[in-house]
Amino acid sequence: MNKRLKLGLMLMLITSISWAQERPKPVLDGLEKKIDAQVKKYLDLDIFSGNVLVAENGNILYHKSFGLANRESKEANTINTKFDIGSMNKTFTKLIVLKLLEEKKLKLEDKLGHYLEGFPKMAADNITIAHLLNHTSGYGDYSQTPGFFGAPASEKIIDKLVKRISQMPLFFPPGTDREYSNSGYVLLGAIIEKVSGRTYHDMVQDHIVTPLGLTETYVKEKYTVPNRAIGYLKNMKGELEDNQGFVEVPNPDGGFLSTTSDMLKFHREFFYGDDIVKKKTKLKDEFYSMIQPHQNTGGAIPIAGGFNGANTSIYEILRDKISIIVFANMDEPVAENLGADILSIVRGEKPGEPKMPTLQVVYQALKQNGRDYVKNNFEDLSSNWNPMDPPGIILNMIGYSLMRDGDLNMAADAFSLNTELFPEDPNVWDSYGEVLLNQGKKEEALSMYQKALSIDPEFPSALEKVKELTQ
Repeated sequence: MNKRLKLGLMLMLITSISWAQERPKPVLDGLEKKIDAQVKKYLDLDIFSGNVLVAENGNILYHKSFGLANRESKEANTINTKFDIGSMNKTFTKLIVLKLLEEKKLKLEDKLGHYLEGFPKMAADNITIAHLLNHTSGYGDYSQTPGFFGAPASEKIIDKLVKRISQMPLFFPPGTDREYSNSGYVLLGAIIEKVSGRTYHDMVQDHIVTPLGLTETYVKEKYTVPNRAIGYLKNMKGELEDNQGFVEVPNPDGGFLSTTSDMLKFHREFFYGDDIVKKKTKLKDEFYSMIQPHQNTGGAIPIAGGFNGANTSIYEILRDKISIIVFANMDEPVAENLGADILSIVRGEKPGEPKMPTLQVVYQALKQNGRDYVKNNFEDLSSNWNPMDPPGIILNMIGYSLMRDGDLNMAADAFSLNTELFPEDPNVWDSYGEVLLNQGKKEEALSMYQKALSIDPEFPSALEKVKELTQ
């Protein structure tokens, strides 16, 4: 069984032609009224609460807070509310790696095994620091490994995660493909500690947070931070839940807390500054190098982060030095969607209409119209799904929710349909096997687990279940 963790999002370069086209100059007249009107549409659907900031050349043009930071205590969001920035952490990690490169303390072509022990030969001898930075190492998401979600905070610190990652299979030989990788950035954090002799968090604090004056950015002990926004999400039935049951530790791949104004300072340093790392060094990074043509196009560079109940995004127009930052203490991809709408407004274009969360839309369609309708209309029904998250987990999440509610027949419908939509994903077969086993259909369940293993012979939960069912 694979559960879902929404961490990694959009630190990958957007190569779509829609971002590369030359754009007209920004239209900033009447900005406040237009943004207010668009935000209200999200508020009316109860799918957004958070902060919105728009700046030109670092000068704030719009900065407002909406909704509640804590619905239980009725504490409102303010411009000083701290939000979980999710995978925006990765840019902090990248800058520390580049700083060590600038100081000649490491090389981008250095191998993983030069710094960290306990990895299989294929990984140790072939994965480079550049691969880890560029999501081309072959490692995926450690959060999908067995037992991660129920693990205590003590099992989610860097050294424990490194051990967990060392036991993961590679999806592909290093450097031959690209897979968004939280694991890769945890390994970069461990390499930073090995090279510097200091903790990752102290390196970030001393070399980025303090020098840039990020006084509202917290890199550890997140649950004791004052004015912290609680994250909220709606389940498939539209019921509001908080994310307090999920234990997340600030790490090199995600989990810092910050404000919109601090992230404006930080990203201006990343995009335009050289106080932390010189531009000539940053140009050695694939992402930074590849976005440079947008200095002339007016294209917007997106960076985002989040997980269940939290979403942050920034759209930076390099040519015009326009920053659009949206922080939400509600579920993805609301900050990215609202940020894209504000980008349209800044460009003088009509923004899109807000859409309800995909889980609610697909669940209601399955309940009211049946599996064939969902199968034939899945692409439209899931159009609001974050493109960085695999679509195969939509029906999986619905299926497991139905199992918890005791509706095994509808859960089986959801899982069965998922195998038809995504037959090359071992996880969907594994999940279908689980509901069949719960229905007492052992032979059919075994067949599903074996199908999962035919796709991925090392799929952990399927291996365990096949062994159990054939003893």
